[in-house]
Order: sequence, then C-alpha cells, then structure tokens
Amino acid sequence: MKYPLLIFAAGSFLWTSCLKEADFTGLVRSTDRIEKRFAQSMEWNEQHPFKNILVSGEEYKLLITGDVHVGSSSTINNYLNFLERAEENDISSLVFVGDISTGREKDQQTFKDHLPDPAIKPSFVMIGNHELYFDGWKYFYRLFGTSTYYFTVQTPSKKDLYICLDSGSGTLGKSQLQWLKDILETQRNLYDRCVVFTHNNFFRDHHTASTSPLTDELLVLMDLFEKHHINMVITAHDHKRVLNQLGNITYITLDALRDDAKNATYLILKKDTQESLKSGSTGFLFSFEKP
Repeated sequence: MKYPLLIFAAGSFLWTSCLKEADFTGLVRSTDRIEKRFAQSMEWNEQHPFKNILVSGEEYKLLITGDVHVGSSSTINNYLNFLERAEENDISSLVFVGDISTGREKDQQTFKDHLPDPAIKPSFVMIGNHELYFDGWKYFYRLFGTSTYYFTVQTPSKKDLYICLDSGSGTLGKSQLQWLKDILETQRNLYDRCVVFTHNNFFRDHHTASTSPLTDELLVLMDLFEKHHINMVITAHDHKRVLNQLGNITYITLDALRDDAKNATYLILKKDTQESLKSGSTGFLFSFEKP
C-alpha cells in the first residue's frame, strides 16, 4: 500500500503547487458567463461608438493574429515583431482574435502597454478562453471594454463590415446570437464585404479539449453566414493553421503567435479590387508571414 500512498501524496503536492500558478476553470466553464459579458459589452458600446476607419485608396490591409499568450512564455518577441510589422504604412489596423494573455491582470496590461497609439493604428481585441482564467474578464473589460462589437473600413467608394464575437465560453449565447442575427438582417446589405472574427475555430481539424463550440450552434451560424453572404470567418484557438471552404465562405484558423509555437505566423488580409471582380471570389487576398 505504501506506493499508492506515496503516489497520492506526490500528486497532491504537485496539484497544490500548480494551483498557485494555474487556473483550470476556463477548460470547462467560466466564472463570468457569456450572457453577463454580453450585457456589459452592450453597456460599453452605448458609451463608445463603433469605429469607422477611413482609408485613402480602394485597397487596404489588416494585420491579424491570435493566441499571443503574453505571460505564458518569458519572452514576447513574436508579438513585438508583429507590432513592428504593423508600423508600416500599408497596414490600416490590427486584429487580435483572442487569447492575448494568460488572463492575469499584469499580462493583459503588458499586452496593452505595447499596442500602438489607437489614433494612429487602431487595434481590435477579442476575448478568448484564456481571458476568462484568473478572473480575467474584469481586467479585460477595464482595459479593452466590449467583447462583442463591429468596426467598419471605408474606402472612397465602398464600406466593409467586420464583426467581432465573444466565443470565450465555447458558445455565443442566446443574446449575442440574436444580436448577430439583427446586425446581419438589418445592416449587411449596406456593406460591400463582411468578415466575422471570433476565437473558437469552427472545424475540428486539430482538437483542443477546452471550450469546444456546440455543434448545433455552429450549424446555425454557418447557415446564417451563407444566407447573408459573409465572405470570410477568421478564428484561432487550436494553434494550427487550417483553411476550409464551405460554399462561398473561406474559414481560416490561425497559427498561434506565442513565442514557443513551432509554426508561428500571422495573417495579412488585403481588400483587393481586382480580386473582387473574379467570380466566386471573397474579394480579399491573404498571406501568412513569420514574425
């Protein structure tokens, strides 16, 4: 009996030690439910108008990444290299598709401290499951505000819609799903192109155990996206780049940007006028670069 007892004692010691540096609640649930976060986000949105980015030409670029995980590694070189690329004039704004940090307050603050001046280069940050660890939502809300919103990019002749959703709990929830339906039904036809961003990936090409999305909800969303002519859906979460085509919609799962990721890349998404003329095209060109 002594060996099982020793194993149990060692395991208990390791578990207690891990609890000091880890928070496992986000693996299966969140202490801040999606309905609560959505309600708070709508309150924040009422006080902060959605951003419209004006660009001088018909073509423009967005720099997009996910799973930066500031605090999970002792270095943030990939993140800093990404931001250095963002300083170039051809980039109109930055998009972060969740899991920006461990969830701890200091790590979320470090992430924000390095962001460029929003008046010069706007950044759009979404929540991931890791932002719910360590009671992280209250810090995210204080630092970044809403987790459900949209922004627009306006060229001299057209306007494009970018919708940012909170899937940190593995589900959009009833209220956020209705908000999305309302936006698509009342506003989608006012815009040329439409892209949806959210953290959890739709297709389980590489299964991650935490906060897997609900199958029934995904079917509803994919039907909704097809009905309203969404051009692209960009996600993260699984740390492995995968491209899927469903009908006329391109679904992209991004690589992780964190320093210890084996194949770290980020996405450059370009609104391209020539591409828009092609039959069945999303109207965008995209490429991946190493940090």
